[in-house]
Amino acid sequence: MPCFNAQQTVMRAINSIQSQSMTDWELIVVDDGSEDQSANIVADIADKDPRVRLIKKPHEGVVAASNAGFEVSRGTLIARMDADDVSLSTRLEKQCLALANDSNLGAVSCLAHFAGDADTAGGYAHHVNWANQQSNSEQINLNRFIDLPFPHPTIMYRREMVKDYGGYRHGDFPEDYEMILRWISAGASIGKVNEYLYDWHDPPSRLSRNDSRYDMSAFHACKAPHLSQAISHCGLQNRELWIWGAGRPARKCAQALEDAWKPAAGFIDIDPRKIGRFIHGKPVITSAQLPTIDQSIIASYVGTRGAREKIRDELLATGRVEGRDFWICA
Repeated sequence: MPCFNAQQTVMRAINSIQSQSMTDWELIVVDDGSEDQSANIVADIADKDPRVRLIKKPHEGVVAASNAGFEVSRGTLIARMDADDVSLSTRLEKQCLALANDSNLGAVSCLAHFAGDADTAGGYAHHVNWANQQSNSEQINLNRFIDLPFPHPTIMYRREMVKDYGGYRHGDFPEDYEMILRWISAGASIGKVNEYLYDWHDPPSRLSRNDSRYDMSAFHACKAPHLSQAISHCGLQNRELWIWGAGRPARKCAQALEDAWKPAAGFIDIDPRKIGRFIHGKPVITSAQLPTIDQSIIASYVGTRGAREKIRDELLATGRVEGRDFWICA
């Protein structure tokens, strides 16, 4: 559990682990150079409970802290936890059981309650609601290019996942999303316990609110090489790439895929003001004007709420297969 300036919440987080129905665990709290009383709070708890271990290090960020915790851990299963969140009492037991019952799974997540203020953080609440709908490894795999299909602190994974595929990496990208994409691209299967086992809080200091590594352009740059790889694995490199969404935001997001794979042949849109025009020399067409299935790959970058489902339904109705002939990316 990485911890930085979490004196208001770290005791609650630790207590939630101490209250687990499963008692055979170790909790490694890596204090990342906190400037408040976080380390002292953890030290006091660790003095009374030998299962809690405090690692203190200079402030280097969440990647270094997470990797430091893994390096000193001794378990065969690793569960992530944030210092401002709460694991419900059966989380560890049920995730351990899920991994024990399915040797094909390298990791499992779970459903999460959004414990922030949905009125002021509607986007985060919407994301958690969407992530909770990705209920199995097939849906997680299929929807991984939309966003991370589960709040990352809900994950529990086998130790060998890091040995086989690597852990968190430093870079100008969201470290959790990059690692999960890398694992799935390498063939790992990630499942989900479809029970609410985690309270995901939303403090103002959350990195995804304040760090450029978590902005939209960073997410799309992160996913583009993995999407390119997925398309190539389908043996469809000779098809044309068409981008659904001719507006500036969609084109900006899709540029990362064009850079990683190939330039788009054109754009698809429903706006009559755009249809029939050329943008940077590329035509804007309706979906009815698309080349045949065996000639085209479609990547949708329309982020308007509700559009994703309409685009998916329309493409499925043409006989296209999601995850082969088209990909939803926003």
